[in-house]
Amino acid sequence: MEAPHSSPAADSRETAVPEVVTEAVPEAVTVTITVESPEQMQDLGRRLARVLAPGDLVMLTGELGAGKTTLTRGLGEGLGVRGAVTSPTFVIARVHPSLVEGPALVHVDAYRLGGGLDEMEDLDLDVSLPESVVVVEWGDGKVEELSDDRLRVLIDRATGDTDDERREVTLVGIGERWKRLREDLV
Repeated sequence: MEAPHSSPAADSRETAVPEVVTEAVPEAVTVTITVESPEQMQDLGRRLARVLAPGDLVMLTGELGAGKTTLTRGLGEGLGVRGAVTSPTFVIARVHPSLVEGPALVHVDAYRLGGGLDEMEDLDLDVSLPESVVVVEWGDGKVEELSDDRLRVLIDRATGDTDDERREVTLVGIGERWKRLREDLV
C-alpha cells in the first residue's frame, strides 16, 4: 500500500479526487478483479507483468492509498527489474533497468503535472516507450497520445475512516494489443 506523504503537496492530494477520463473505445477489453490485501495487489502486479512487453503503456488511476505503487512494485518484481519500486511522487519518474534481459520499467507519477503530453515532454516518454514498460500513475488525460494501445488500471477502494483492504481493480485494455487480456491473465 502507498505510504502517506507528509508535505503540503501530499496534503492537498488526500482531498483531491482523481480525474477519471472515460473513453468510448470500441476495441476495449475489460476485466475486473477483487483484491483483498496489499499482498494480493502485489501478486496481481506480478501476474500482469507476465503479459507485459516492451512498448506497453499502463495508466494507473485510484485515490491516494488505493494501491497504485503496490501494484507497480509487483510489476517490477515480475519484470525482474533493478531497484526498489517506490512512489516517484517527488522525482516524477524513475527508471528501473531489467536484470533479466527484459524491458526496463519506467514508473511515472503525473499527479503534479497539470497539462497533457506537452508538459510531460521533458520526460521523453515517447523515446522510452518502445523498449520499456511505461507505468504512469495519475496519467488519465495526460498520456493517452503516447500509444493507441494502452492498459488502463482503475483501482477503487472504500473511502472514509475504514480499514477495509478490499480493492476492485478494473483493467481496461484499449487497442489491438490487449484483445486477449482476459485469456492472458489466466
